[in-house]
Amino acid sequence: MSAAAVPLPIREAATVMLLRDASGGPEVFMVRRTLGAAFGPGFYVFPGGRLDDADGAADVAGLCDGLSDAGASVQLGVAAGGLAYWVAAIRECFEEAGALLAHTADGEPVDFSDPVVEERFTAHRHAVHRGERSMAQVCAAEGLRLSAGDLAYLFHWITPPGDTRRFSTRFLVARAPAGQEPLHDDSETIASCWLTPAAALGHYRRGEWELMPPTVGALEFLAAHERVDAALAGTRALRPATPGLPRLRYGDMGRVWEVYPDDPEYGSTSALFEP
Repeated sequence: MSAAAVPLPIREAATVMLLRDASGGPEVFMVRRTLGAAFGPGFYVFPGGRLDDADGAADVAGLCDGLSDAGASVQLGVAAGGLAYWVAAIRECFEEAGALLAHTADGEPVDFSDPVVEERFTAHRHAVHRGERSMAQVCAAEGLRLSAGDLAYLFHWITPPGDTRRFSTRFLVARAPAGQEPLHDDSETIASCWLTPAAALGHYRRGEWELMPPTVGALEFLAAHERVDAALAGTRALRPATPGLPRLRYGDMGRVWEVYPDDPEYGSTSALFEP
């Protein structure tokens, strides 16, 4: 049976690139996926994951500052529900990296410098990860608002047809909150680091790291900026019209590679796997 006859479900997802200014230029926070992961085992990625039903709920939408569902949906080119991707990115960043893009009612960012506060939010983090607590409940308990307007939309990537799992992922960019130190969760991710986009690309090109194609593209975009403000401004200036949707091509010896829309071979792969 051909792969086109058994289409895989496309899972909606969101990921966020946390940035901070450093002496050598902006650094980005990256995590390494566990070696037992069903998708991308051992790959270095940005914090992110699948959308949950609660990400699009009315209670959490009412806690988002700086962006409405209508505004988010226009940016994504969807009729409605766009804000859920921003909420998912914030939630996944909190679950996987322990960094919470939120602020108090008077606009002060969340600060984990106090060990007592850090311990309390660590408990929230684990409860959210286990599905025992929603982001709306965390906000209610701590008197917080989600800083949705601080995340800038970069691009949309769809895993190519024919892969073992498919995701439709929105990539977002944000300044890392001061007073917090992101760290991998030792569950879904097993390592983490801050480094310049150029350094991450160097690891990849020397064969030291495995990166997915959209991660490479995002790092190349970020590497062109000398400050976080410039990277955010550059991101907001983009108007991504269509998602990145490569196709898989099979060759001799079972070799597989991705073909992109600007490649002459892109059209010839359409009979193998349809979007």
